[in-house]
Amino acid sequence: MILKSDIRKINELQTIVADEADTGVLRELLSDFKVTDKFACILTGIRRCGKSTVLYQLRSLKYKDAFYLNFDDNRLYGFDNNDFQRLDELITESGSRLLFFDELQEIQGWERYVRQKLDENYNVVITGSNASLMSRELGTKLTGRHLDSELFPFSYGEYLHAAEAKGGEVSVRDYLDNGGFPAFIMSDDERILSDLFEDILLRDIIIRYGIRDIKGLQRLALWLISNISNLVTATGVKQVAGISATSTIMEYFSHLESSYLFHFVPRFSYSVRSRMISPRKVYCADNGLISVNSGSFSDDRGRKLENAVFINLRKRHNTLFYFSEKQECDFIVMRKGGRPLVIQSCYELNRDNLDRELGGLFEALAFFETKEGTIVTLNQKDNFIKDGMKVNVIPAWEFLLE
Repeated sequence: MILKSDIRKINELQTIVADEADTGVLRELLSDFKVTDKFACILTGIRRCGKSTVLYQLRSLKYKDAFYLNFDDNRLYGFDNNDFQRLDELITESGSRLLFFDELQEIQGWERYVRQKLDENYNVVITGSNASLMSRELGTKLTGRHLDSELFPFSYGEYLHAAEAKGGEVSVRDYLDNGGFPAFIMSDDERILSDLFEDILLRDIIIRYGIRDIKGLQRLALWLISNISNLVTATGVKQVAGISATSTIMEYFSHLESSYLFHFVPRFSYSVRSRMISPRKVYCADNGLISVNSGSFSDDRGRKLENAVFINLRKRHNTLFYFSEKQECDFIVMRKGGRPLVIQSCYELNRDNLDRELGGLFEALAFFETKEGTIVTLNQKDNFIKDGMKVNVIPAWEFLLE
C-alpha cells in the first residue's frame, strides 16, 4: 500500500514533467484519436515507442485538465488494489472528469477499476505495452466498453520531421538502418536499442510470464531478429534455441508477438488448418532494433526494406498474409469490402530477379482476381502489364509516405 500523500506527490511531480516535456514530433495517430464518452480509449504499442508522449501531446493540445498518472514508476511499485480508494479521493479533489493512466496494466485488478470509473461517467485513456494482457482483461471486464488504438515507432513521415530530412533515396536508406524509436533518433546512441531489446525480454516477457529458461528465450529472440523476413516454424527453431518442446516455442512466439517485438505473418490459405501448420514469416517492430541487435554481419538492405514495408502495412491493416503457390508474393492485405492489396518488396529489380518478382506478383493477382499490384523498390519507378493486370513499381519513399 502507498500513502495518499505519496500518491498525491507522485501525481504532482509526474504532471510537472508531462507539462514541461518537449513533446517533439506530433504523432500521426492523433489525427484519428478521440476521447469517447462511456468507452475506455486503449493505446497499446511496443515499449518506448512514444505512448507517454502521445498523452503529453493530448494534454497540451486538447485536454489540459486531464488527471495524469504513470504507473510504470518505481515510486508506485507498492501500489495495490487497496490504493485505488486513495486514488479515487485524489481524482475527486482534482475535479477532473478525464483520466490518463499510463502503463496501468502493471496494477492487478486495474480493469475493474476502469469499469467503475466508466460507470461513474469519467472518460478514461489508458496506455499499455502488452497487447495480449490488455485484450484478455478487457475482454472479460470491459466487453463492449473500450476502443483500441496501436502506436508504432516513428513512421517514415514522422522520421523525416524528427530528423529534419527530406523524402528521397538518402533519407530512406537512413530510415532502413535507423528505424523510428524516438529516443534513438534524437540521440543516435545504439545502447538505447540494445538495452531496449533486453528490457522488453526481461520486463514484458520473462518477469510477466515467469519464464524460467531465460537463455532459451534470449537465443530464440536473437535468432529471430537475425532472420527477419525468413520463414520460421516452431519445430525448425527448437535446436537453435536449445528448447526441446515445440509447445514451449509456440508459447514464446505468442509472448514475443504480444510484446510487439516480433510479428508472425501466416501463409494465405482458405483453410484454417493450412494457415496454422504452414511456416510463418517473421518481422520485427523496428529496423533500428535489427541493425543494433542482429547477429548477422551482412548489411541485408533487402530484408530491411521488406521489414519496413511490413511495418507500414501493419500500421493500417490487421489482416496480412504472404502468398506461396507455384511462386511467392510478400504481402496480401485483406480489406473489408474491397479487393486485397497485393504487394511485393524488392530492393533493386534487375535482369536476374525480374521474372521471379513479377511472376510471384502476377500469380497472386490472378489468384485473387485483382487487376493491379505494387512492387516497392529502393528508387526505381516503372510499370508492367500482362493479361490485363498491371504492376506498378514505386520507390520506397513514395510508398512509405502513403
